[in-house]
Amino acid sequence: MKYQTKKKALILLADGTIFHGKSVGDKEGTAFGEVCFNTGMTGYQEIFTDPSYFGQLMVTTNAHIGNYGTNSDENESDSVKISGLICKNFSYEYSRDNADSSLPTFLDDNKLFAISDVDTRALVSYIRDNGAMNAVISTDVDNIAGLKEQLSKVPSMNGLELASKVSTKEPYFYGDENATFKISALDIGIKKNILRNLAKRGAYIKVFPYNTSFNELKEWNPDGYFISNGPGDPEPLNEAIATAKEIIASNKPLFGICLGHQVIALANGISTYKMHNGHRGINHPVKNFLTGKGEITSQNHGFAINREEAEANADIEITHEHLNDQTVAGIRMKDKNVFSVQYHPEAGPGPNDATYLFDQFFDLIKTNSN
Repeated sequence: MKYQTKKKALILLADGTIFHGKSVGDKEGTAFGEVCFNTGMTGYQEIFTDPSYFGQLMVTTNAHIGNYGTNSDENESDSVKISGLICKNFSYEYSRDNADSSLPTFLDDNKLFAISDVDTRALVSYIRDNGAMNAVISTDVDNIAGLKEQLSKVPSMNGLELASKVSTKEPYFYGDENATFKISALDIGIKKNILRNLAKRGAYIKVFPYNTSFNELKEWNPDGYFISNGPGDPEPLNEAIATAKEIIASNKPLFGICLGHQVIALANGISTYKMHNGHRGINHPVKNFLTGKGEITSQNHGFAINREEAEANADIEITHEHLNDQTVAGIRMKDKNVFSVQYHPEAGPGPNDATYLFDQFFDLIKTNSN
């Protein structure tokens, strides 16, 4: 369906800068969040449903969004998690055989407000230079003062705990109950493709809420533990950090991804910090120091761990480095069965260069069970 009417819309950044666009469809609306950009050429549905993006206004740098529709099998969670969408050209029609819906229908079903016809190159350039910040997108273009007042009340992502907003409320199971291994997963924003990768390697997973204690995780008698990706600042996650400390002390195999990586670092006394604008895309270069090989990776994070503190920690070895800015992309504990990465080996979207990390986790489990 082609919409004939597009309403004027704007993007108002926290520093007062304004960019202009049009509403997707004939919708009126307003949405607040931290504005950030993803450089992926594909995978918009997975991005929109990734819990790690909760509370963010997503700018897609690819010029065309919606051209291949959506497929329900490609959702990374049970709903859209971004606060709003900002794009250049929005495609109302799609041409993929296995799509089961158009993107306009998908956004309507998820009640997501979106704007298009934005000079996304200029917007991304501005964010890159000035950093990720809070913003509002709206069709209320004649109410700048009112939007500014509302925007001033939106909390900063720095110090904001969001895992509780996206975590499961009750434990649930994933995979084959007759599988070889059992894994307790702490859900601080877990993606479905992580669960798929664990299950297809012979795991039956019990997924627990973000604030679950170690004793509850241990009660299921798992062969290993996993701490997931997720949104927001890691430092307020006191319960997850305490749980990670106890898992580490047990010396059972532990694997962390993204926010889980940061939680494991914090459990080792390594601080985290908010990045200027983060890493979000599916072509980020990483070097594995253990193999000497390069990896093209999928990344989605606005926080990172302190490299100097990691290097000074006698229990920690830095295993991976982001080649663009030398931030820490992976660590392992020297005398414990614990490792983590700052990127997404499960992809969804993205390349599969790093799926070996799941095999590495299961190798740890097998060695530990002997």
